[in-house]
Amino acid sequence: MVRGKVQMKRIENATSRQVTFSKRRHGLLKKACELSVLCDAEVALIIFSQKGELYEFSSSNIKKTIQKYHDHAKANESCNTETEPHNQLKHDTITIQNKIDQIEVSQRKLLGQSLGSCSVDELMKLDSKVEHSLTIIRERKTQLFKDQLEKLKEKERLLLEENARLCQRNISLCEKTYTFTRRQSIQNSEVGTELFIGPRLPQNSQE
Repeated sequence: MVRGKVQMKRIENATSRQVTFSKRRHGLLKKACELSVLCDAEVALIIFSQKGELYEFSSSNIKKTIQKYHDHAKANESCNTETEPHNQLKHDTITIQNKIDQIEVSQRKLLGQSLGSCSVDELMKLDSKVEHSLTIIRERKTQLFKDQLEKLKEKERLLLEENARLCQRNISLCEKTYTFTRRQSIQNSEVGTELFIGPRLPQNSQE
C-alpha cells in the first residue's frame, strides 16, 4: 500500500491531532538521541504540547546547554552589531567615491577634455550647461562691478563732504586770522600816532 503524502497544515480532528503529536514527538526524541550518540553532538530538545505539557531531551545537562546557547547568541549579536557599522561605512565610502569619479568625469568634459566618447545629446547637454554657467558668471561679474561702483561713489561722496568741511574750517580760520591781524594793526597804529603827536603840555606852561 502506497502511503499518501501528508499535507502540511493543521489537523482539524482533535483525536487525530493528538495521535500524530504522540507519534511525531516520539520519533523526534528518538532522532535527537541517535544524533547525539552517533555524532557525539550536544543535543537539547524541548517540546510543549498544545495543553502546555513539557517534553524534553538532552544529551547532557539541559540547563548548561541552554546557557551555552544564550552565550553563543549574545556573541553573534555583538559580532553583527560591530559588523553593521563597518559594512555601512564601507558602503558609504564606495558611494562617495563613485560620486567623486562622476564629478571628475563631468568636470573634464566641461573643460573640453575626454569628449571622444560623448554622443550628440551629451554634447548638447554640455553646451547648455556651459551657457548656463557663463550666464551665471556674467551676472555675478556685473553685480560685483555694480557693488564696487557703489562703494566708489560712496567713498567719493564722503571725500567731498570731508573736503567741504576742511574748506569751511580753513575759511573760518582765515577769517579769525584776518580779524586778529587787523585788530593788531589798528592797535599798533594808535600807539604810533600817540608817539608822533606827543603828550599835551599843561596850559600854564604855554603862557
